[in-house]
Amino acid sequence: MTPDHGAPEPAGPGPTPLLVLDVVGLTPRLLAHMPRLAALGDSGSRAPLGTVLPAVTCAAQSTFLTGTLPAEHGIVGNGWYFRELGDVLLWRQHNGLVAGDKLWDAARRAHPGYTVANICWWYAMGADTDWTVTPRPVYYADGRKEPDCYTRPPDLHDELTEKLGTFPLFQFWGPGASLDSSRWIIGATRHLLATRKPDLALAYVPHLDYDLQRFGPDDPRSHAAAAELDIALAPLIEDARREGRTVVVLSEYGITKADQPVHLNRALREAGLLEVHTQDGMEYLDPMASRAFAVADHQIAHVYVRRPEDLDATRAVLAGVEGIGELLDDEGKKAHGIDHARAGELVAVAAPGHWFTYYYWLDDARAPDFAQLVEIHRKPGYDPVELFMDPEDPYVRLKAAGALARKKLGMRYRMAVVPLDAAPVRGSHGRLPENDDEGPVLLSSDPAAATGRLAATDVKPLLLRLAGLDGS
Repeated sequence: MTPDHGAPEPAGPGPTPLLVLDVVGLTPRLLAHMPRLAALGDSGSRAPLGTVLPAVTCAAQSTFLTGTLPAEHGIVGNGWYFRELGDVLLWRQHNGLVAGDKLWDAARRAHPGYTVANICWWYAMGADTDWTVTPRPVYYADGRKEPDCYTRPPDLHDELTEKLGTFPLFQFWGPGASLDSSRWIIGATRHLLATRKPDLALAYVPHLDYDLQRFGPDDPRSHAAAAELDIALAPLIEDARREGRTVVVLSEYGITKADQPVHLNRALREAGLLEVHTQDGMEYLDPMASRAFAVADHQIAHVYVRRPEDLDATRAVLAGVEGIGELLDDEGKKAHGIDHARAGELVAVAAPGHWFTYYYWLDDARAPDFAQLVEIHRKPGYDPVELFMDPEDPYVRLKAAGALARKKLGMRYRMAVVPLDAAPVRGSHGRLPENDDEGPVLLSSDPAAATGRLAATDVKPLLLRLAGLDGS
């Protein structure tokens, strides 16, 4: 019989399967309220984990998955000013924005056929993963926005919806943000582990982000949120360990006490550097006409200066703003690994206890109508006040009930319940942590996973090693 020289070589032992949980806001201090996660680290391994500047979701996750800093992968925040479009855009979803060699690219070179499931890590759409789940509302032609998710392959959408219900978008962000969204993500992850058995499962679990920003990290309500998430995660971790899957739990940043809002754009406007245009009595940021403006992103802000000759004037204005801890120029950006073309000409870092608003109007009567909405794609900066209902409006809950009634009837509605006052916020992130107790942490079921402090750029090679794909 003639041998078949075209037949593939027998496969060697497969990679060790991994479950990687991004538990947002997890710190060593919070583990005191999370005995199940703490036990995972005690029986396996635990190490402080460095983060990146800015210490925000999109930048940190991109560093974990590429092993490079924002200067290389290009994700300088949760959004930035797209100079070629003349527009500020946050929370984009296309993986093509992230430059560099991804974790799954490296894994597949070592083991062709390596499979990956991404459950709600950011920049999921267009990524070369085998299974994808990510929040994606339905935007109807009449202006309604309804909860939903995007999946790849497409038939996974109906499968998950039938099993778990519609993705709870309004519990994923906004005044109603709660454990329900994390429970749904945990359920989707358990389902994919059981039915698809990916070599690598990435799951993003956001629950700690909410009450720590609402109430601060030391509030009993934040500790209760940590405890309830610990309980919710236990079945998923048990599933993974039962099937011999190595579990890695990590976080992108720690949330620290911050109750002092800083209005950079108002200072730039009062100095004549920021311009607005007016429609129907409402003011809108005009980034193309402005000499300087800031894209606020928690405790960091990219300050875009249109002409070099306005740099000194912009610096002078910001030097007089209380609550700025550092103002990075080209050398400062380079030192922090954020010197990318997408970054602002200057980068402001908040002082401890402070955070940056996106507010640019000087009179609340002239604020744009989206300011009181949960509207992450229209606001030219991050707005944590979206986690609150307006405490100054005695009719706010009645308005919300009326909006929900219109929604249930299939009518257009406006959920204008978000306050215009930034005072309620009690926690933030984005700065580099002052100490390891306030910073991210990495836990693993593998005792040899982490033997010392890790940098964010170490996560990719660590995961390849745990999978047995690093050549060692």
